[in-house]
Amino acid sequence: MHVSVKIPTRKEIEHLGVYVPGKPIEEVKREFGLTDIAKLASNENPYGCSDLAKRAVIREMDKSALYPEGTAPELAAKLSVHLGIERERIIVGNGSDEIIRLLTRSYISAGDEAIMGDVTFSRYETNVRIEGGVPITVPLIDGVHDLAGMLQAVGTNTKMIFVCNPNNPTGTIVGRSELLSFIKEVPSHIILVIDEAYCEYVSDPAFLQTIPLLASHPNLVILRTFSKIYGLAALRIGYGLMHPSVVQELIKVKEPFNSNRLAQAAAIASLDDAPFAADCARRNEEARNGLQHELEQMGLSCFPSHANFLMVKLGKSGDDVFQALLAQGVIVRSGSLLGYPDTIRVSVGTDQENHAFITALQRVINDGNEPR
Repeated sequence: MHVSVKIPTRKEIEHLGVYVPGKPIEEVKREFGLTDIAKLASNENPYGCSDLAKRAVIREMDKSALYPEGTAPELAAKLSVHLGIERERIIVGNGSDEIIRLLTRSYISAGDEAIMGDVTFSRYETNVRIEGGVPITVPLIDGVHDLAGMLQAVGTNTKMIFVCNPNNPTGTIVGRSELLSFIKEVPSHIILVIDEAYCEYVSDPAFLQTIPLLASHPNLVILRTFSKIYGLAALRIGYGLMHPSVVQELIKVKEPFNSNRLAQAAAIASLDDAPFAADCARRNEEARNGLQHELEQMGLSCFPSHANFLMVKLGKSGDDVFQALLAQGVIVRSGSLLGYPDTIRVSVGTDQENHAFITALQRVINDGNEPR
């Protein structure tokens, strides 16, 4: 006999929602009895990862019985050379998500405020709330961070600011001069986190290169990941760039072996394959432009994306379109989960996946008629 007992949790997590990822391919196959699925929901790299990374993982399997080095020193050294930055400014995490968690764990206390966009990566708000902090959300303007509004929101309790650039889920970037002015104007006692998970996809010269600013702004933190352009999402590895004193604070609260051996080896090898990353960026831009053109032909528009996804404005329920696409074996994300309920977010896939998406969306938009 099972007795139902409600054991009280911390009040900070009582009303937290559970993160809802894109539906897995296997689940959709079972649910709808389908065999061919186009998963375009999680902004994954449709071209996989570098062959160098695959071979590195296979070699490292011989050491799978051994714990990894706790601070990933070989990867940090490689990143130091790759980025032209001091090794002491780098911390490696179990995805860049973990660095967000370490930052809030280290710097947010009950009642502290953290400023962020109202439609942005949800883990900022979640981690702030877990620590008893107060998220202060500033509405985006046409899908772009309102940096002036974020500065105006700074108060005596502000401890942290998040800017996702390019922004997830809209894909937009903030202008170079605007962001530079913003970085200079944020008070030095406030941690300013610039999340650049999708930066390798950006080709616009208006994108600010933030790494050179680290030396003159000790409160600046830059987040990056191997999950996107390097195609290592399953291995969970990312990193943060920041003042060495901040790195030391985060090391105090991280898990001892937070990034595994296979992930570290794959990331090191990925940095040796610059042509792979460059090719992924080129193919992504071509495919994204093609998708945008097809959507425009259907009378639909998107936020101007600089990432590997598009947020499509539908003028109707994103949930309904999401479900209708799902029944055809195309997995996207409904905007109702992301802050814009009349949109869907679609990842840029292979040519075959993109064609499947456009064909299925045409059927949905035409209310079940054959696509034109």
